[in-house]
Amino acid sequence: MKKVIWILLFGAGIYLCLPCCSSCKQSTPPTPGKLQVVTTLFPLYDFARQIAGDKAEVSLLLPPGVESHSFEPRPGDIVRISKANMFIYTGPLMEPWSQDILKGITNKELIVINASANIQLAKDEGHDHDEAHDHEAATEDDHEHGGQDPHIWVDPILAQQIVSTIADGFAAKDPANKDYYFANARTYNEKLAALDAQIRTTLEKCSKKTIVYGGHFAFGYFARRYGLEHLSPYAGFSPNAEPTPRKITEMIETLKKADTSYIYYEELLEPRVARIIAEGAGAKLLLLHGAHNISKQELDKGVTYLEIMEGNLERLKLGLGYQD
Repeated sequence: MKKVIWILLFGAGIYLCLPCCSSCKQSTPPTPGKLQVVTTLFPLYDFARQIAGDKAEVSLLLPPGVESHSFEPRPGDIVRISKANMFIYTGPLMEPWSQDILKGITNKELIVINASANIQLAKDEGHDHDEAHDHEAATEDDHEHGGQDPHIWVDPILAQQIVSTIADGFAAKDPANKDYYFANARTYNEKLAALDAQIRTTLEKCSKKTIVYGGHFAFGYFARRYGLEHLSPYAGFSPNAEPTPRKITEMIETLKKADTSYIYYEELLEPRVARIIAEGAGAKLLLLHGAHNISKQELDKGVTYLEIMEGNLERLKLGLGYQD
């Protein structure tokens, strides 16, 4: 990975030195007077938009529809970061490629915001080292998470901490408008607090407390926050790793015995394993959107983090036996 990053950095350096081509001239120039902000994952993009309002142009580094764990930056991405006023990322565990890129950035005015800086990361409960040796494909990505769970944004309480951290970054970069940023952050955190209350009230009326998930479970913080259990055939977060046939068979038998007819799958990946388990157990598939990234259709519709989480809650009501 590091070798690839340094090649990209070298390529980006050459790219910056080349005369502007016709395709570069056709790109939309930055709006004068507005901060240029580059974010990695969708939640950070959406949070930054809410905080910045009309004071900044916020862009998402991940192309629509690209699964976040498999993303590899291109020379043009490094150029975008180097020319920005602010770069916001989840942290070195979620975006392991970021550290080498940031070391090569020469823009001394760039504000870098690590959204997980003030959050104690939990142990990756799905990462069992003994079981990992039983995997058909234990990949480099499994180890890059370091046995900790970086998916902090799925917990609305931790999301409020992320919003506050981002607001601090905007205020540091643009102190003249700090009151504006802090006011927007407070307003948005009130919406996140309302989401938390809605989730609590809803899940209290659900008869089941176990999420059966056919993908790489990114909802550890969510499950802990709301007292839920989860089952998954995967032992880590890497989308490249595959569970063993034994684990899939165990999941099918568990689902048959459990009082549930649904298994959840993750966004932007073909739910092959979830479908095998569902067909074997006679269950139905439901989406549980981890919000790492969104599709082109979702981007065009202007979907928000709050809408994604509210949609998840509706599908959890169905899968967990909501009783009003």
